[in-house]
Amino acid sequence: MRYYIIRGLLLLLLVLTLVDCAKRGTPTGGEKDIEPPVLVKATPELNKTNFNVREIKLTFDEYVKLDKLQQQLIVSPPMQYDPEISPSGSASKVITIKITDTLDENTTYVINFGQSIKDNNEGNAYNFFRYIFSTGDYIDSLNVKGYIRDAFEKEADDYVTVMLYKVDTAYSDSLIFKQKPTYVTNTLDSTTAFEITNVKPGKYKLYALKDVGNNYMFNQKTDKIAFREETITIPTDTTYTLNLFKEINNYRATNPSLAAKNRIIFGFEGDTTNVNIDLISEKPDDFAYRILPDKQKDTLHYWFTPFETDSLLFKVTKNEVIDTFTVRIKELYYDSLTIKPNYTAALPPNKIFKIGANAPLASVNNDSISIIDQDSAAVSFTTKLLPETNEVAFDFEMKEEARFKINLLPGAIKDMYHKTNDSVNYSLARKKLSDYGTIIVKLRGAESYPVLVQLTDSKGIVKEERYAKNENETNFYFTSIDPGTYLLRVIYDTNGNQRWDTGNYLQKIQPEQIYYYPDPIELRANWDFEQLFILNE
Repeated sequence: MRYYIIRGLLLLLLVLTLVDCAKRGTPTGGEKDIEPPVLVKATPELNKTNFNVREIKLTFDEYVKLDKLQQQLIVSPPMQYDPEISPSGSASKVITIKITDTLDENTTYVINFGQSIKDNNEGNAYNFFRYIFSTGDYIDSLNVKGYIRDAFEKEADDYVTVMLYKVDTAYSDSLIFKQKPTYVTNTLDSTTAFEITNVKPGKYKLYALKDVGNNYMFNQKTDKIAFREETITIPTDTTYTLNLFKEINNYRATNPSLAAKNRIIFGFEGDTTNVNIDLISEKPDDFAYRILPDKQKDTLHYWFTPFETDSLLFKVTKNEVIDTFTVRIKELYYDSLTIKPNYTAALPPNKIFKIGANAPLASVNNDSISIIDQDSAAVSFTTKLLPETNEVAFDFEMKEEARFKINLLPGAIKDMYHKTNDSVNYSLARKKLSDYGTIIVKLRGAESYPVLVQLTDSKGIVKEERYAKNENETNFYFTSIDPGTYLLRVIYDTNGNQRWDTGNYLQKIQPEQIYYYPDPIELRANWDFEQLFILNE
């Protein structure tokens, strides 16, 4: 009996051991492949001189695929007809490049794949693989390096095209609008650095484009541009920084349209400053008009008193540019008066309550307006009509934690057509000062004045700003600020117009410089936050 028990225990132990071994021996599929593909053969070989074939084959040690090739591929110098590269959708161990263009003599070409070559299984990229060849006896080896900054935004765009144009007797500033560059490269999605390689010695102009059309030529309407004013001489050890900016479009008036019986929309491209709109048709003696800018678009709204006519003839003038337009009159409704307050809940301590309107305002009647506090007591106030913004501003005392009802009876606000508002009520409150915070900016190292110091949100929308005319103004107090996250920037206001101005390529104007504090500012309620900002560090 003892023999059978021992034999059973040994058999059970053997089974458990085999089960445990089976668990430990379960295949895991091996370690994850983290190695990029390896080029094992190039035909013709890399850095081939006296290149004269039409097809290149690249053989790798594993199956590869091409990812976002159109976005990543850079051929320098650019060819008129891009090479045909295959396979485009499937995986293969061989990439084929077919040259379809006529190559220039004694020229070094670089076909840069960026990060588009990846292994088929794990997507490991063969970073910045370049196939280089020369149609001459040697490989050009000089380069130009630098960085891209955005002139206005804190972060620069990705995939920025950087270009060199050879300066010779055929060069002109207009080439960037109509001819591909001599050499080209681009930045990628993870860096603002650039390097143009395999360049011949000589004199060049250096440019950068956010090339929306992907054609290596500047389109003012869509592209951002950066340029270096001075000619650069290669070889060079200088590292260049290019500030990318969006130009204001060249001025152009577009055909106006009748939007309502009493309003015509005049659309424009570019700056509408100093634009004059004159009605040259015959008009009655009591004719009146007002022009208001659109708050969102490059548009002017021409409000007028209608009269019987088939059409109106206008002359639109800006500087020396004169256009004439005919607007056909048709039966439409009047634009009715609508009003809208700038705040409908809490009014910050440093803000003024205003009511704006869609139609040109003519008058305000305080007798039809009342302001009542939380104790049902009448509050004394004054109003002011602001023609430049088409608003009514209210001035009255608002103590901490006070609450108000603002009542407008019909006829309180009247537009140029004698139309008035409907009866309307607004509720308004003043929060506790402890609900807000204060940011104190101590500015040091400014190279010139005036400067504009701005607090913006994460999207770059200005929340508060302060202006300093000279070097005696170095401390800036932003009080009664809502808790939140802010960005801090300083603008060198070179022309003293109290706003940031972009550049212009043909006029050789660089954008005004902006410096961002590198870290966001986290402001809490009832905080006094002090920030030292040293420029040009």
